[in-house]
Amino acid sequence: MFDISFGEILLIAVVALVVLGPERLPGAARTAGALLRRVRRGWDSVRAEVMRELEAEALRAKLKEAQEAARAAMDETRKHASTAADALGSAAREARERIDEARAEVSRSSTEISKAKEPASADDESRERP
Repeated sequence: MFDISFGEILLIAVVALVVLGPERLPGAARTAGALLRRVRRGWDSVRAEVMRELEAEALRAKLKEAQEAARAAMDETRKHASTAADALGSAAREARERIDEARAEVSRSSTEISKAKEPASADDESRERP
């Protein structure tokens, strides 16, 4: 943060010793240390808060991406489900049509069989009477 060399620190200490004197210098050093600790704690607190906010923002972005991916997957699933339902519906219609055709064919066949039996039974009765 600051570019202070050892020589500069030594010069500041000598000036402080001359200005404050040997009796007040230890108290002033303790006060300066306490202020420096408060400043560092405050700075660390601010830095930690900024980091938490950045991490929260990153988590929000990831959550948004995950939600978008989930929506896309749901849309794709719905699309496939709709396609499958349409295919099943058309297969069911086709099966019903074939069943109806088969029933109609059976009905026609049974009608033809019953018509074919009627004249034959009338001929059989006429042969038995004479």
